[in-house]
Amino acid sequence: MTRVWEAAGREVVPRAELEAKLARDPELFLVAETGRRIAGVVMGAYDGRRGWILRLAVHPDHRRQGIATRLVAELEARFVRLGCPRVNLLVLPDNESGLRFWQELGYLPCPDVLCTKPMRGAVSEG
Repeated sequence: MTRVWEAAGREVVPRAELEAKLARDPELFLVAETGRRIAGVVMGAYDGRRGWILRLAVHPDHRRQGIATRLVAELEARFVRLGCPRVNLLVLPDNESGLRFWQELGYLPCPDVLCTKPMRGAVSEG
């Protein structure tokens, strides 16, 4: 998985954070394989009110093959089975192709303001 994130130019999720994620809701962590290699990965989270799509990445060698779309579709199906009424995600402002991708899947930009605060002593401060 780390190779996919690195190749896609994304920050690698620290091991401790990844282990905590897998312990909480492993059914929302999806991996796509091509042959015996990991081609794509997506992490989802559900807090009982909203679903979140986090860290979607497809290795550059496997892009434009529908892998990201299939990963998102499967994650959405799992959210539905959990009774999740709405899914959110974040797209960086300079990621025009990412924004187009999400809009093609029906996700609409919202004028919300993102606020963040690192929690000292937490598993990861990344």
